[in-house]
Amino acid sequence: MPTARRLDNIIAPLFILVVAILLWEAVVYLWQPPVFLLPAPHQIWAAFTANIGNLFSYGFNTFLEALGGFAVGCGLGLLVAMVVARFPLLADLLVPVAVASNSIPIVAMAPIALVWFGIGPASKIAIVAVMCFFPTMVSAVRGLTAASPDAVALMRSYAASDWQIFRLLRMPTALPFLFNAFKICTALSMIGAIVAEFFGGGLNFLGVYLKTEASILRTPNAWAAILVACFFGLAFYGAVVLIERAVMPWHHERE
Repeated sequence: MPTARRLDNIIAPLFILVVAILLWEAVVYLWQPPVFLLPAPHQIWAAFTANIGNLFSYGFNTFLEALGGFAVGCGLGLLVAMVVARFPLLADLLVPVAVASNSIPIVAMAPIALVWFGIGPASKIAIVAVMCFFPTMVSAVRGLTAASPDAVALMRSYAASDWQIFRLLRMPTALPFLFNAFKICTALSMIGAIVAEFFGGGLNFLGVYLKTEASILRTPNAWAAILVACFFGLAFYGAVVLIERAVMPWHHERE
């Protein structure tokens, strides 16, 4: 049964993807909109294969920015959560602020980050770090405070130290919350890096390439860049899922 469920989880999305592509191709064939408005999937694929080397090079450069911001944002979010979870009053004060701060759009942060950190990768990493910090912090606080009070009391009755309670109880309890945040942040990091590049960056980055090609109405090339962004985003998400399975095998025993 678990194997059949995994196959269903793979086959069903692939089936929906194939159907969507066929419908897209049919719509373009029947209505024939201008290529710059809506290119057909085969035109996007032709643009992708014609420039695959450059596209993956640009995508990898952008991915490095996303990965750097992910590491900084998630790392700081976890560290702050460890402090906040230790003091309930501080959690009550900071978590609502974190949720409100996370609603600030990227387009508002990007120009300020460019002024502070320059036009290079540092500004993109900073934006991605801010985007990843708050989801990680909120999820980590929830996870670290989700341990059963009875379990905490039991460990204290065995003279367990605060560090032992954290390492053996609170952190394992928080891991599912943390990895859910990490998986969300994989998508946020790629989105943040690409959108930040719209405001300036090197020519060998995916966001700059996408904006340039779209602005001169070479839409198939822009869609090809989006395809590469999806590839890196899915690969990043898949890597986090594999790490999650390695760290928490008990969490996936029923799958």
